[in-house]
Amino acid sequence: MTFQPLLWRRALPIAGLTAGLALLPKTTAYAEEPVADPVQAIDDQAYKAQRMRKPIYDTPLSEPTATAISATTPLPASGITDKPQEENASRRPTPTDRLAKELSRGRLFLHRYAVKTEDGLNTGMDRFMSAEHSFTSTIASLAPPKESNEQLLPGSIYVLVAAMAGSIISRNRNILIRFVTPIITGVTTANYMIPRTTQNVGNLIWDFEKQYPVVRDNHLRISQGIRHFIETGKAHSQMGLAMAEERVTGARETMEDWVKKGR
Repeated sequence: MTFQPLLWRRALPIAGLTAGLALLPKTTAYAEEPVADPVQAIDDQAYKAQRMRKPIYDTPLSEPTATAISATTPLPASGITDKPQEENASRRPTPTDRLAKELSRGRLFLHRYAVKTEDGLNTGMDRFMSAEHSFTSTIASLAPPKESNEQLLPGSIYVLVAAMAGSIISRNRNILIRFVTPIITGVTTANYMIPRTTQNVGNLIWDFEKQYPVVRDNHLRISQGIRHFIETGKAHSQMGLAMAEERVTGARETMEDWVKKGR
């Protein structure tokens, strides 16, 4: 009786193992042959599983056509296309689009205004540079050449003194004589002291007068009148001188005759 629990404990596992072996199927287990390429075997299994998988859609998808591609293609950056998309045409502009449009309009307005201002400044600078060049070239053209040996500083002072002397001489005359006498004395002195500079000034005044036909015609008429007056005065002076010489000659001959008769 003492050894009965010990035998029972050892016999229970042996009985369980015997029952399990009796219930297992009596089939032969064979060892599989090792695979030569494991990666290829995995790919083959994946391909078989994909073939056995049921497709989602009822009909297979066809390749997209050119129309479908063009309909789903977004607009280029320039926004120029032969056939605008109906989706974009029917879509109403958003506040962002309106804001971008207003900003673009304002930027274009500022750009046009800036370009116009720049063009105005360039035109003004061109006119100023042209006027400056014309002024400097005109002043340089009035100077006498070096070979003429004219000195402007003493000659200009002499001309000014002569004009003031003519004004002093005609101070008690009428207004016309007081206006003309300084001009005559100054121009006469200038022709004598600085003839080349006076000629250049006269040519410059004539160039300006050519732009106004009325002034030009009056200048020519006055010049012709002055020349005619001078030539007439020279002719009369020569005639008077000749008459005086004749009278002097006649008087001398008369005196000689008286002297001869008195002897």
